Amino acid sequence: MNISDLSDRQEFYEESLFKNIIVVLFGISISCINSLLIYIFFKNPVFAQEPRYILYMHLIINDIITLSVSVILFVFIYLLPKMNVAICCIFILIGSSAYRNTPLNLAGMAIERFVAVCYPLHHAQVCTIQNTKILIGIIWLVGALPCLVDLLVVLVLRPLSFFTTSRTCYHENVFDLKYNIVSHVVFNIGYMCLVWVLLFYTYFKVLFSAKAAASEPAQAQKARRTILLHGVQLLLCTLSLFTSVLDGALTSLFPYYRSEIYFCDFILTSILPRLLSPLIYGMRDQKFKKYMKIALMCGFNKRAIDPCD
Repeated sequence: MNISDLSDRQEFYEESLFKNIIVVLFGISISCINSLLIYIFFKNPVFAQEPRYILYMHLIINDIITLSVSVILFVFIYLLPKMNVAICCIFILIGSSAYRNTPLNLAGMAIERFVAVCYPLHHAQVCTIQNTKILIGIIWLVGALPCLVDLLVVLVLRPLSFFTTSRTCYHENVFDLKYNIVSHVVFNIGYMCLVWVLLFYTYFKVLFSAKAAASEPAQAQKARRTILLHGVQLLLCTLSLFTSVLDGALTSLFPYYRSEIYFCDFILTSILPRLLSPLIYGMRDQKFKKYMKIALMCGFNKRAIDPCD
């Protein structure tokens, strides 16, 4: 979530209002779509019995958290340019942890598909509901680790009075010590490299497994496509880590359009990727699509005795 420097630009009131309306509308629309998927998941217990749907729903919940924090901080940049550092740290810790959970969750989903295709006889023993819940716990622990390190560094090297001051609320402005900058880069690069390696490994293992065995080729083909789509999402996550570099390069070439460049980058890297999860998985999966149609039909055809219950 790179929303830095938004408060440093001189904008017309209409321009600022337009940008905030666009961001809020996008946030509400995507959250409504994701909330529908969450409703379908909890409304139909059949999904809670399959690890891949549990991981998918965890991805959706992460997207909602990330999107909500991104939109709130974007609006606050305009309405409340200076925020209390302690409150800002809470927003950053929650948003950054959920944001880092996304690539880790994608890796977990790819591994689950890899086990289902390459080791189908062991899938039921390895990918259990209990193991999936443990994996989600590990994802949150690992995703929160860089934020906790950042906070620990600030607690050690800054006086407690620092948390009573006010600053523009974005990561690089609050955790601006040298150790924070270095650890932030190291953790991000480490996470992305690990997930990319896992995605490449699982994809090619599924590819070679399908060629070696003629059993269930359709399942293997679907698994390969799913892992490729994980790669698309991961690519957007990776690009978002370099938005500051991209912003710097574009604003040096087009300094007059600095405001528009920051805004477009924010939409492309922090908002629109949250729409990919429901489009890629919710619309592709036949079972989810079936229950989604039922839910929508029930919503449009309410009767005294609800036939959908």
